[in-house]
Amino acid sequence: MDASALTKLLSPTGWALLNALPPYDERQAMVLATGLRAQGVDPELAAAALTQSRLRAKAHLKFDTFADGMLFTQDGLEQATRLVVAARHAQRYHAAGVTKVADLTCGIGADSMTFAGTGLQVLAADIDEVTASIATVNLRHFPEAEVRHADGLSIDLAAEGVDGVFADPARRTRSGTRIFDPRSYAPPLDDVWALRSVVPAVGIKVGPGIPHAGLPTDAETQWVSVDGDVVEAALWFGPLAPEGPGRTALVLRTVTDDDGTRRTVSRTLRHSQGDDELVPDVGVVGHYLYEPDGAIIRAGLVAQAAAELGGRLLDRTIAYVTTDSPAPRAAVGSADSADLATGYRVLDVMPFSLKKLKAYLRERGVGRLTIKKRGTAVVPEQLRKQLDLRGTAEATVVLTRIAGSQQVLVVEPLIRPDGTNILDSPTPPERG
Repeated sequence: MDASALTKLLSPTGWALLNALPPYDERQAMVLATGLRAQGVDPELAAAALTQSRLRAKAHLKFDTFADGMLFTQDGLEQATRLVVAARHAQRYHAAGVTKVADLTCGIGADSMTFAGTGLQVLAADIDEVTASIATVNLRHFPEAEVRHADGLSIDLAAEGVDGVFADPARRTRSGTRIFDPRSYAPPLDDVWALRSVVPAVGIKVGPGIPHAGLPTDAETQWVSVDGDVVEAALWFGPLAPEGPGRTALVLRTVTDDDGTRRTVSRTLRHSQGDDELVPDVGVVGHYLYEPDGAIIRAGLVAQAAAELGGRLLDRTIAYVTTDSPAPRAAVGSADSADLATGYRVLDVMPFSLKKLKAYLRERGVGRLTIKKRGTAVVPEQLRKQLDLRGTAEATVVLTRIAGSQQVLVVEPLIRPDGTNILDSPTPPERG
């Protein structure tokens, strides 16, 4: 969105139009656009309002109903922190005794909203004028927050009374391509973490794919997942990392209580700086298979997960854990803690062969197949076409490497679609 479209959207007429639009429906968008033109609505305003309606609908995943009063850019929404994760960020600053946070690259203002909403004073800045204007709109209900169109790195932190810094550097080029080299972030990662010499309490959101090599030795690097999706990694310095430097994985999961109340449960695994690396056992396929959460895998904490699951790896380099008996319920999630891993019961194991797998599935009438893979070059969609599946039954297979050879594990998810656990069944099927 350019400045002209934003100005029209923020006019009394534009704001009223945006908030009067029906819930976004892709199938009705063209009809709605045609109707607005027929009513004589300015084409630029109509386009801007419809775009915001679409982005608001998409933003519900991150912001729930808060999205209905916000403005977005496409890039800003993609990079914005989910509120459930931003709340964890705010908790760190409160626990560290911080009173005023400088959000140096505030984007559309997601983290700043949460900081201000929890009582912190906020100085938010963005180098892009339109983005800063949108952040101003989104923070309009928070007198604790000030938004500036400025280069955040130019702010005199001491003069502003800032005792905590947060930054979420841009990790995409103007064409939308992801940037993986932290030196190419905007601003560069080195420039941001250098601020810890001025304000020790520094937090920096980075891409989940950031390599372990080169991570600062004085930071806690935490990878975060929400309901199975790895959504971010972040570097926390000084008082924001009270347990000291190291690698952690924060697993967040949404649960719904019997009364319909939705809440978030969590689980954290940690490897502290200087600790010896755990070396997990490696062995044969047991009766159960567990796939650690993605945040655990990204953080390099699969060995810790294997220890809590009471299992061993199928291969030293592959993140699958196997056990001979079900893992402790505490390790795979409960009403008050998130799952460390997704569990499966192993029904069959066979060397990988397209011909044999096809015959196996045909014999069992499998027409719908879930294909999971690690440590193999097989492309699931290509394999599915080659298998030419027919039938009404469903199955799940895991393609992986065991002792150097490609294997197929036929498995059954421990958690059914209705949320019940197959281990609670009185007569579970035996392994084939």
